[in-house]
Amino acid sequence: MAKLYVNPKHQLGHINPELQGHFSEHLGRCIYEGLYVGQDSDIPNTNGMRNDVVEALKEMQIPVLRWPGGCFADEYHWKDGIGPKESRKKMINTHWGGVVEDNSFGTHEFMELCRQLGCKTYINGNVGSGTVQEMSEWVEYMTFEGVSPMADLRTRNGHPESWRVDYFGVGNENWGCGGNMTPEYYGNLYRRYQTYVRNYKKGEEIYKICCGPNADDYHWTEGVLKTTHDHAQSAHGFMNGLSLHYYTVPDSWENKGGALVFDEEKYYKTLNKTLYMEQLIKGHGAIMDQYDPEKKIGLIVDEWGTWYEVEPGTNPGFLYQQNTMRDALVAGINLNIFNKHCDRVKMANIAQLVNVLQAVILTEGEKMIKTPTYHVFHMYKYHQDAELLESYVETQQIGSEGCRVPNLHESASLGKDGRIHVTLNNLSVTDSYEIEAVFTETDIQGVEGTILTGDMHAHNTFEEPDAVHTEKFDQVAVSGQNLKFTIPPCSVLHLAVEI
Repeated sequence: MAKLYVNPKHQLGHINPELQGHFSEHLGRCIYEGLYVGQDSDIPNTNGMRNDVVEALKEMQIPVLRWPGGCFADEYHWKDGIGPKESRKKMINTHWGGVVEDNSFGTHEFMELCRQLGCKTYINGNVGSGTVQEMSEWVEYMTFEGVSPMADLRTRNGHPESWRVDYFGVGNENWGCGGNMTPEYYGNLYRRYQTYVRNYKKGEEIYKICCGPNADDYHWTEGVLKTTHDHAQSAHGFMNGLSLHYYTVPDSWENKGGALVFDEEKYYKTLNKTLYMEQLIKGHGAIMDQYDPEKKIGLIVDEWGTWYEVEPGTNPGFLYQQNTMRDALVAGINLNIFNKHCDRVKMANIAQLVNVLQAVILTEGEKMIKTPTYHVFHMYKYHQDAELLESYVETQQIGSEGCRVPNLHESASLGKDGRIHVTLNNLSVTDSYEIEAVFTETDIQGVEGTILTGDMHAHNTFEEPDAVHTEKFDQVAVSGQNLKFTIPPCSVLHLAVEI
């Protein structure tokens, strides 16, 4: 019997709701068809936004949404996406599929989507092909109230009131698709561009995010931080966050494998690659500690998730992939890791929201399905705005040679509802495990459980939309300060413990 220890007397940090953030790019069918269908669509919508998708995301308690990219951000010119739709410029989306982008979804539409979702806004600005003036005017257009050229333009376009921009990314992947820059060159550009991302409203300061590394590129992190902190005692005044991108690719970028066709070895290899996220957070966090020992700058993991070959017969530039219980475990592991490093990780955004990569929702015409990953986010929402608790689970190494993983993975928090929330993943494909959970100096009054479990290949389709779904988990014995239960293979479990 494996022991799970939770110490409610020892709180380790605050879990920002934004750790469960999302990402929507002008890529494939994420924006168009997935989120936005236009007001004239036969698909039920409100101001062009799909009602079914919006309601599902609200139920999941989406806390923040990043837009417009991604690589698309550094070729996006925001003025092309405002004003009458019939007069907006059309362009070729050179990064993703070579399709025509008609800019019918722009700043006003994004802000309307976030209003309907009730979530915070994360805008990514264009450093790669844009100017300082362009970025400065976009911020003015969105956030300035008063007499100014951009505020007047916004009013003429039908929105006299300003919006709130919660987060602003100064460029995206500037080491690659955002300009192929050196860290020192980008660091200096960041210093310049962020100067003009002005805070026009007291109490609504914009959280500025600097473009950080790709995976284990520690050279980039070191170079950017050294440059941004040079000639200044501190960069806290103009850098609030540093981004990190890491995708779980089972084999290699040249041979990513399929979302549905994989064996046990590939399953464990995928989870092994996912667990690398913790090493990345520690590695980049150690460099950040040299420049920011008080942890005032957050690590922002604003692109993460699985990346496989596209589904057969779909546009390779659309990155459309299915989503199985393997992906559910990837989500559970990452969210547990982010919780446990909430002292440094302040936001994370899975890629992407609808119809792209590890999506929580897939659509096909008027049909919509929730993926296994959606259900994991729905279970983990109780960690949002909670206090991280000290926890530990006894594990054993399982998997194939070279792809070993711990059989169990957990995190625990004290929620705003006064209950202790434990999320526990069983990574084994075949074995269930008896668990004894011990809560230090805490008498348990009751427990409610929800579980997502199934074969590693299990997934939802438009023909069988509920093949994978959460179920009530009530096989838990309560005895004083202890719980006893058995967690089935390939499962994600949430326990809400009354104390």
